Amino acid sequence: MTVTKETSAVEDAYVPSQRRIARERHKRVRARRATAVAALSTLVTGVVLYLVVVNSPGWDRTKDTFFSAHYARVALPQVLDGLWLNVRLLVVCGACVLVLGMLLALARTLRGPVFFPLRALATAYTDFFRGLPLIICLLLIIFGVPALRLQGVTTDPVLLGGAALVLTYSAYVAEVFRAGIESVHPSQRAAARSLGLSNRQTLRHVVLPQAVRRVVPPLLNDLVSLQKDTGLVSIGGAVDAVYAAQIIASKDFNYTPYVVAGLVFVALTIPMTRFTDWVTARMDRRRAQGGLV
Repeated sequence: MTVTKETSAVEDAYVPSQRRIARERHKRVRARRATAVAALSTLVTGVVLYLVVVNSPGWDRTKDTFFSAHYARVALPQVLDGLWLNVRLLVVCGACVLVLGMLLALARTLRGPVFFPLRALATAYTDFFRGLPLIICLLLIIFGVPALRLQGVTTDPVLLGGAALVLTYSAYVAEVFRAGIESVHPSQRAAARSLGLSNRQTLRHVVLPQAVRRVVPPLLNDLVSLQKDTGLVSIGGAVDAVYAAQIIASKDFNYTPYVVAGLVFVALTIPMTRFTDWVTARMDRRRAQGGLV
């Protein structure tokens, strides 16, 4: 109790120097000035862009074709209905991508000559699907698998499109996980083994926790990309937000529904992007303070 009172008394008696007060005042003035300059420059840039677009010769035709309020009201409910399919694909495919990507990363980091075939297969898988364009993978899976007429194999474009997304994105996520695993210093493994942990226990309790923490930001970025690419399953006929917009646009050749679908995807992506930025900044602060290994 005495120490607390003495500490409180010292804090109450502390008076910052005039130089510190002046420095803090100068920082506040600079911050306000920077905010004002940024706001003014943004406003000027926006006004200039608006005037350039509005005064262009084809603006009236473009406004009616791409920014019609009537078609936007008609398209929005159907686009939102189709968006539910994109959200479900994001959740299911995202979980499958994380699991398969982790397994591939572990296979590529296995040591010893006995695991060479497994490492070679994982490497070949990663190289192939990272090099194959996603749109081609979707076309091959959605239209190629039904052409085989295999018994018991689905022909649903949603399931096949989701499988193509998993195959492609798991290759990217595997490299992210592998980079995180290899970034853990070998001394961490040596210390864990010296404490009596087996290779499996070292990987589970020492290496993987550190690796996963380090690769959270790039994993979230891949999740944002996956969310946008779920719209590509529409090439197989699945009625998602993109295909719903296409159906409406094809009736009157007005492309406002596409703009509506794009804005819906942007509205869904921005919170995920800001969350990624927040996680990245938080981890950078912890790393700078020495709180993150």
